Amino acid sequence: MKRSVHVEYLGRMVYKAAWDYQEELFQETIDIKMRNRREGLELPTQNHLLFVEHDPVYTLGKSGDLSNLLVSEAELERKGARFFKINRGGDITFHGPGQLVAYPILDLDHFFTDVHKYLRFLEEVVIATLGYWGIKGMRSEGETGVWLDVGTPFARKICAMGIRASRWVTMHGIALNVDTDLSFFELMIPCGIQGKGVTSMRRELQEKCPSLEEVQAVFLQQFLLQFECERA
Repeated sequence: MKRSVHVEYLGRMVYKAAWDYQEELFQETIDIKMRNRREGLELPTQNHLLFVEHDPVYTLGKSGDLSNLLVSEAELERKGARFFKINRGGDITFHGPGQLVAYPILDLDHFFTDVHKYLRFLEEVVIATLGYWGIKGMRSEGETGVWLDVGTPFARKICAMGIRASRWVTMHGIALNVDTDLSFFELMIPCGIQGKGVTSMRRELQEKCPSLEEVQAVFLQQFLLQFECERA
């Protein structure tokens, strides 16, 4: 029997509301696992995949360096953006309209208990999604996420990733630039990595850029294939 995942499309949502919802699902899964261990039960846990589009927001991971944000929070607010220091791995990143944000809340006991493998699987889903439209996504050694033209002076990041995992339950996830306003990235050092650019599917494909909904559909298809699961 295949593993299943509950898919939700949250639409446009402020960051804090989506973060709170993730935390609710994450903690619910952990609580079930802890009760099972404590009481010798076998209550099932559920896997979730949330799709969301955020209002402009900058988030800084738990080990991130605030100096990678190049302007004050007050200036961000004047530009219509918010800032949050959050509990995922990784450094600073931006979320905004036109970006595919996917948050898998998975019980890795259903899949494999290896966080590094999980990250590589997420990267592979993005690489396959980009490949559907003829964009050659790549990994960059030592740098989580998906890049284009790695090893050349034109290396540029198209998808950022950062997760949290506890008791083999995951949250947070990926942010793929589809039709994102890239000027927002000029206000930070993306992911704390100097000297490399940021791009989007719109910049790479111009008028051939698919809609966010089309990219979500292909991402979901590739996610189900990569993780060998089905939609609940």
